[in-house]
Amino acid sequence: MSTKTPFYITTAISYVNGIPHLGHAYETILTDVLARFKRHDGYDVMFLTGTDEHGEKVAQTAEKNGMEPKEFADQNAAVFRQMTKDLCISNDDFIRTTEERHYAASQAIWQKLVEKGDIYLGKYEGWYSVREEAYFTEDELNEGEDGQKYTPLGTEVQWVEEPSYFFKLSEYTDRLIEYYSANDTAVQPVARMNEIMSFLKQEGGLKDLSVSRDKKRLKWGIPVPGDDDHVMYVWLDALTNYITAIGYPDEGAESFKKFWPANYHVIGKDITRFHAIYWPAFLMSADLALPETIFAHGFINVNGIKMSKSIGNVLSPSDLIDAYGLDQTRYFLMREVAHGQDGNFSHEQAVQRINADLANGLGNLAQRTLSMIYKNCDGVIPQPHAYTQADEELLAAAYAMVEHARKSFDEVKIHRALEHVWSVVGACDAYVDAQAPWTLKKTDFERMETVLYVLAEAIRCLAIIVQPVVPNAAPKILDQMLAPKDERDFVHIGADYALKSGVSIGKPEGVFPRILVEGDAS
Repeated sequence: MSTKTPFYITTAISYVNGIPHLGHAYETILTDVLARFKRHDGYDVMFLTGTDEHGEKVAQTAEKNGMEPKEFADQNAAVFRQMTKDLCISNDDFIRTTEERHYAASQAIWQKLVEKGDIYLGKYEGWYSVREEAYFTEDELNEGEDGQKYTPLGTEVQWVEEPSYFFKLSEYTDRLIEYYSANDTAVQPVARMNEIMSFLKQEGGLKDLSVSRDKKRLKWGIPVPGDDDHVMYVWLDALTNYITAIGYPDEGAESFKKFWPANYHVIGKDITRFHAIYWPAFLMSADLALPETIFAHGFINVNGIKMSKSIGNVLSPSDLIDAYGLDQTRYFLMREVAHGQDGNFSHEQAVQRINADLANGLGNLAQRTLSMIYKNCDGVIPQPHAYTQADEELLAAAYAMVEHARKSFDEVKIHRALEHVWSVVGACDAYVDAQAPWTLKKTDFERMETVLYVLAEAIRCLAIIVQPVVPNAAPKILDQMLAPKDERDFVHIGADYALKSGVSIGKPEGVFPRILVEGDAS
């Protein structure tokens, strides 16, 4: 049995009404980088992603395409599963809400809520958004010039009257306010927490929540236990996936005891209310612990404009990989976006950042240093001699990267962690220029050996720390240095695991090709 500290992280499960786009890629990469970081930092990580497959949108779109809902869900779920492979995502499980294990978990939590007395049969009358799978009150809606009512996100609503089971959400208003007042980092960033607290404190508090759909209108869903006329509301079904994957309803399962409550639910800011109000209330009713942190990231715009099919600026993950490369795409999204805020993607930004930081930065530093070792030291990692203050300062900066990165990652400020790492890349470049090993070769060979060794050791540390972001290129750098494969975690960033002198290396190769733009020399 593992003695490592458990760490459970999830993405929101992707709705299969469409196929993956840049927003899906960003959330999945962000979560993957967090998961990889924790693995390299010695944690026992469980990383979950998957697909949300029930609901009215899927049923309607399947019908338009002349398909049964399950057939349509199977088709698009396969595309999302392939995206995780294309993006080199390290998820431990991929859950689909159409799986038998999820039916069992969803029906079990329903029964728990019934036993608590928190579910009752009533009648729903109100405005409903098919696209958002949610009901809205009159004061939440906007009216367009065409007289049509729209949600705050701009989707159409329709008036619905039907029998429905309700969850007594109203009885959880004070409990949620009390919980969040005592756990002010449970929803991040702060702006999202402020939105949730404002919603909870609105006049009259929370309203009871419709948690079923009448089969006269919707058959595509998990059947309500004991009532053949209803299927479960898609959000009660979907949110339960986070506990399905770790063994629920068997609360005694080793995986459930180890990983629940989740450390992070990583979601888009548009579904914060569902995760920060509905989900905790369901869990409270079911006598289950609440997740530690709900992190709501922003949207990614393209050239400053929100992605839209009508505008034609929707980018797919495969578009990005084909244009820039996999690790390059991952790096750009993690470095360029202040996580929690909206970000922007443009070709010019991507090329500039990738070329400056990867091709001309870390990639050039590694190839340049290892090439000098290969050429001037007979292809052998040199023996360092007496260190100068400059040597010690550079190594200290390299060894200190882990502590800085931990702090930034704990705050989900990956861009800040990378900013600091690349300051060390810059320090290495400045060190090369100041020490001029090409001159030392002629004037002080031992000093040249020391300089090249110090650079190689700093590069080893840099390659280890960036593995979560560039999981293909970083190991290639370490391979070229013959760094032991079992010494590539963060605990190995330090003098105790420094490069061994006398190790022969092969001829170095670049790992980050420069992206050529119009006007570049061929």
